[in-house]
Amino acid sequence: MISVATADLSVLRTYLLELFVKLAYKEGDFTLSSGQKSSYYINGKQVTLRADGALAIGRLLLSMLPPNIQGVAGLTLGADPIVSAVSVVSAYENCPIPALIIRKQAKGHGTQAYIEGPTLSPGATMVVLEDVVTTGKSAMLAVERLRDVGYTVNTIIALVDREQGGAAFYKSQGLTFQALFSISEIQKSYQQ
Repeated sequence: MISVATADLSVLRTYLLELFVKLAYKEGDFTLSSGQKSSYYINGKQVTLRADGALAIGRLLLSMLPPNIQGVAGLTLGADPIVSAVSVVSAYENCPIPALIIRKQAKGHGTQAYIEGPTLSPGATMVVLEDVVTTGKSAMLAVERLRDVGYTVNTIIALVDREQGGAAFYKSQGLTFQALFSISEIQKSYQQ
């Protein structure tokens, strides 16, 4: 067993890949949130909501953030534990980065806001985090909501790229995209 809090990032990445293969990846007949049919499914929350998974994700994604980022954000529900993990780990690293959660629909009461979390300076540079990217539409909604309130968003980072058009879509929108794992890598590891 490794120490998730202190392990080298390359060891941590291998550990996280193993968690995804063992706990999150399933084969069968599934319908995705995009409406597409698939012969496999990745339930990222099986990893992101585990203490060791969240800490590994927080450490790895924090290391991938561009310099001078002022916040991380993501669309509820898949990104909630991810943005929280990155924010908590950033505080431990003495570079606290606030986390914002973006609703799919505006809150039906109170401020009726789409975005939950601290109010940041106008123009603040944000990175959108996502669990699994297929077509790219979910994280793009987060980008649009953040831009609508005046934040700057140029980067999306995902845990898993299903390699089904999301990366090309983000590029066409002028966004930088990175994924910690590709579905090819997860499937190769699963078959072993």
